[in-house]
Amino acid sequence: MKKKFTINESENVMTENTAAEAMEQNLKDAGCDVKTRQKFFALADEGKTAEQLLLLSEQRERLLNRVHKDERRITCLDYLVYQMRKQNGMK
Repeated sequence: MKKKFTINESENVMTENTAAEAMEQNLKDAGCDVKTRQKFFALADEGKTAEQLLLLSEQRERLLNRVHKDERRITCLDYLVYQMRKQNGMK
């Protein structure tokens, strides 16, 4: 990565390695696969912040699509439960 982080133990400032590790962990936690993480850091090395942001935006869109798909599934289950309770005189 082109940006350098100050190394200063007395002020508890994040080192470059620690920052990169934290960023990688964040990408993992966000569901980014190895290929996406590698591309993200390659773009960082090239100073291509706009492309990095696009990559993150694409991952966000994938996650949001998954959420919406799961919401539809939950709605189907809720409707089935409603219908079954209604047929059996239950609330």
